[in-house]
Amino acid sequence: MANNSIRIEEDLLGTREVPAAAYYGIHTLRASENFSISTVRISDIPELVRSMVIVKKAAAIANKELKTLPNAIADIITSACDEMLVKGRCMDQFPVDVFQGGAGTSINMNINEVLANIGLELMGHNKGEYQFLSPNDHINLSQSTNDSYPTGLRLAVYNAIQQLIVGINYLSTGFEQKAKAFADTLKMGRTQLQDAVPMTLGQEFHAFNVLLKEEKKNLLRSSELLLEVNLGATAIGTSINTPYGYQAIVVEKLANISGLPFLPAEDLIEATSDCGAYVMVHSALKRLAVKLSKICNDLRLLSSGPRTGLNEINLPQMQAGSSIMPAKVNPVIPEVVNQVCFKVIGNDTCITMAAEAGQLQLNVMEPVISQAMFESIYLLTNACYNLQNKCIVGISANHSICKQYVFNSIGLITYLNPFIGHKNCDKVGKICSETGKSVRNVVLELGLLNEVQLDDLFSLNNLIYPIYKGQLY
Repeated sequence: MANNSIRIEEDLLGTREVPAAAYYGIHTLRASENFSISTVRISDIPELVRSMVIVKKAAAIANKELKTLPNAIADIITSACDEMLVKGRCMDQFPVDVFQGGAGTSINMNINEVLANIGLELMGHNKGEYQFLSPNDHINLSQSTNDSYPTGLRLAVYNAIQQLIVGINYLSTGFEQKAKAFADTLKMGRTQLQDAVPMTLGQEFHAFNVLLKEEKKNLLRSSELLLEVNLGATAIGTSINTPYGYQAIVVEKLANISGLPFLPAEDLIEATSDCGAYVMVHSALKRLAVKLSKICNDLRLLSSGPRTGLNEINLPQMQAGSSIMPAKVNPVIPEVVNQVCFKVIGNDTCITMAAEAGQLQLNVMEPVISQAMFESIYLLTNACYNLQNKCIVGISANHSICKQYVFNSIGLITYLNPFIGHKNCDKVGKICSETGKSVRNVVLELGLLNEVQLDDLFSLNNLIYPIYKGQLY
């Protein structure tokens, strides 16, 4: 009695029962059984799936143009690709773990099998009837995992970074809005957690904005490295099993379909074994994480207290902070972003080690590079939106506290250096420390400057823009 719930497929190792409804085949089935490592599957990275499908579409069109694939077969493959790219079909048919041995062969074959079975249905055949449309001989024609997978990965990472940049812009704009709102809020700047000289809270938040803009530029620069691909290299870079002229044509088709200015690698053997672009790109992600974490450290410090800390700003109250201490509220949003940044920094070490682990003509560790790269990008993207929506937008300033810190601080004596000299400033500072008197009062008592001079030096405008005009002598 026939079992309609399964189909039989065969590979090098023998035959296996594959669920009849599945669009993947025997290679994917074995891989999903072999790699039970994490809870994350290839289906969970749709950008990578779509990018691999774009590579397959480019290859089919190039093979058709070079007459290495019958027109009808090439057209079916491109139609199958469009079923996924346009209609989103079968995006749940990628059960292989993101952690996998084999240099990405499992994901490549998963893509090949799904496209073949979609194509077979379009042709009126049953899934698994690969004599009509083969995952290897047709979908994978003129390709190897060693060029199609890295190319798909580069395309996917590039696109994911563009989404991260949108998130960075969103957060950066939030800081700029707060910079304008706090433009006249005078506060004390600090170095080494000690009083330094006055500034405005607006200047502090504007610096956060500029810092993020710099990271955006750095990401854009580094991501350009991903646009050089080894598609056409096949196994090790010698282009075995490709027709003459294939590399240039397939990369051109890839650029046309993706809308990105892809370029063929100068040396395919070098490009097939080297993972330096991933190291550079993730280094930019790490740098963003370092800067973002520093910003969150500052937000936590500035909002500390509220009664016994700095208490210069108020963060939105998001949830009760303690199971034992009543009325306690913690800076949970900056804290979670800090933790995201720690994870990204850790992923950078992972990618560095994986890139170093390449041997001879191939680096088989690209799957873990892929996992770490996408995790970092997705975490940072979500962190940018989370920080803006649940924290930055709701920050308010404690203006009077900020001002009080300024005029109680001995740091004001730095403004007097050009007028009374460093030695006299030391003297004033020492008296202030010992007596608790203000800088203004001590300077007046010592007769170093008069009221009018101090009013001018300690005016709001001069405290914010402390560049004296005119001659001292």
